[in-house]
Amino acid sequence: MSRFVQDLSKAMSQDGASQFQEVIRQELELSVKKELEKILTTAPSHEFEHTKKDLDGFRKLFHRFLQEKGPSVDWGKIQRPPEDSIQPYEKIKARGLPDNISSVLNKLVVVKLNGGLGTSMGCKGPKSLIGVRNENTFLDLTVQQIEHLNKTYNTDVPLVLMNSFNTDEDTKKILQKYNHCRVKIYTFNQSRYPRINKESLLPVAKDVSYSGENTDAWYPPGHGDIYASFYNSGLLDTFIGEGKEYIFVSNIDNLGATVDLYILNHLMNPPNGKRCEFVMEVTNKTRADVKGGTLTQYEGKLRLVEIAQVPKAHVDEFKSVSKFKIFNTNNLWISLAAVKRLQEQNAIDMEIIVNPKTLDGGLNVIQLETAVGAAIKSFENSLGINVPRSRFLPVKTTSDLLLVMSNLYSLNAGSLTMSEKREFPTVPLVKLGSSFTKVQDYLRRFESIPDMLELDHLTVSGDVTFGKNVSLKGTVIIIANHGDRIDIPPGAVLENKIVSGNLRILDH
Repeated sequence: MSRFVQDLSKAMSQDGASQFQEVIRQELELSVKKELEKILTTAPSHEFEHTKKDLDGFRKLFHRFLQEKGPSVDWGKIQRPPEDSIQPYEKIKARGLPDNISSVLNKLVVVKLNGGLGTSMGCKGPKSLIGVRNENTFLDLTVQQIEHLNKTYNTDVPLVLMNSFNTDEDTKKILQKYNHCRVKIYTFNQSRYPRINKESLLPVAKDVSYSGENTDAWYPPGHGDIYASFYNSGLLDTFIGEGKEYIFVSNIDNLGATVDLYILNHLMNPPNGKRCEFVMEVTNKTRADVKGGTLTQYEGKLRLVEIAQVPKAHVDEFKSVSKFKIFNTNNLWISLAAVKRLQEQNAIDMEIIVNPKTLDGGLNVIQLETAVGAAIKSFENSLGINVPRSRFLPVKTTSDLLLVMSNLYSLNAGSLTMSEKREFPTVPLVKLGSSFTKVQDYLRRFESIPDMLELDHLTVSGDVTFGKNVSLKGTVIIIANHGDRIDIPPGAVLENKIVSGNLRILDH
C-alpha cells in the first residue's frame, strides 16, 4: 500500500476534509518539486544559477497559490481611502520647484516595463519597437524624453528596461543605435516561469529550452516580478551605491508616463518631512476604465484591488464610477532602499493572479502572475496622487494608435501633449473594427491620418479606407456591411454623419 494511499485513508478515517486537502497539497508540492529538479538538470552550466533562481521563485509562488482559498479580499473590509491618502496633483504642483532640481533629478532612475510583444497589434517582436509617431517607436520616444531631461538640467538620469525572454534579444540589438545619446541604458530580465497543466498542475516543460515544442511552456510572470528580478540582477545595489533613491516605473506603451518634476520633488522634499516609500499615480475613471484596479483602504493600509480579486456578487459595485472614482495608471514611484529592505526580508506581498491560457495544440494551462502595484500595501507611508488624464495615454490597439498619430497631439522632445487647438481636453472615443487590428492593415487603410481636432466619437466597421486630408468632426460612424467596401474620398469632411454600406452619407 503506497504512503499516499495510507495518508489518504488516515485523513478520510479522521473525517477531516481539510486534512485530506492538506495531504493532496503536500503530494502535489512534492511532485512539482521533483519536476522542477528534473528540468534544472537540463540547464547548461552557464545558465544553471540563473535557472535555479527562476525555478526557486516559481516554487515559492506555487506554494502560495496552493495555500490561498477563494477571493483574496474580504469585501466587508474594503473602505474608501482617507482623504489625505490620495492627493490632488494640483496641490503637489502648486508647491513649485526648488532651485536645486538638478540634484533632485540625479536621485532618479527611470524603469520601463518592456516585456510585452506586439502580437495583439499583429506585429512580431517587442511592442516597444512599433512605430507610433513620425517613424519614432515607443523606445525612441522614451530615450528622447530622458535625453532631453539630462541635457536641460545637466543630469545623469539612467533608463532601465525590464525585458522578458521574449523581448530581450531584439531589444539589445536595437540599443546600439542609442550609443551616442546622453542616456545610460541598462537592461535586466524578468523571470522565466513554467506554465502548468490546468488538470495536473504540473509543469508543461520537460527541459529548460524555450524553442521548438517548448516555446509555449514558459512565460514571464507579470510585472510584479520586478522587485525580485531587479534585486537579483545586481542593478538595485549598483544604483543605491551611486546615490540614487527612487525609481519611476511605468509601462513602455503609456506615452503619458513622462518624468514629472513636481511629483519627484514631493518625494524628495515632503512637506511634512516624512518621505513616501511608494507613490501610485491614479486618475479619474471614465466609463471606459471600469475594469481598472482601484486604490482602497484595507486593514489600515492603502491597497490596490483588481477586478480579478473581487467576489462575483460585488463586481458591479467595483465597476461603479460613483463608489470607486479612480484607477491605477501603473505609473509608480518607489524607494530603492525600501525595495532592498523588503526584498531581503521576503516581505513584499502581492496577490496571485491566475491567468488561464489555451496553447495552440489545445492544452489548457495556467500561469501564475503578480502585479507591481499590488505591493503598495507592503511599503510604509504610501500615497496616491490623482493626476490628470494626460499622464495615462496607453497604446494597446490601433484605435489608440490613431489618436496618438493624429493632430490631437503635438510631439516635443519625445513627449506628446494635447494640441492647444482642441477646444476641450477630453480624448475622442475611437473604435476601429477588426479590419484595422493589425498595424500593417491599419496603415494601408489610411492614406493620411485624418484631422481629428473636433472629433468626439468615431466608429468604423468593415472594409473601409480613408483618402488623404479627410476631416472628422463630432460623431462619425462608418459601417461597410459584409461584401461592401467604403472609400472615404480625399478631402472629405464628415461632421455628425453615419456612412452606411452603399456610401450614402446621412445626417446623424
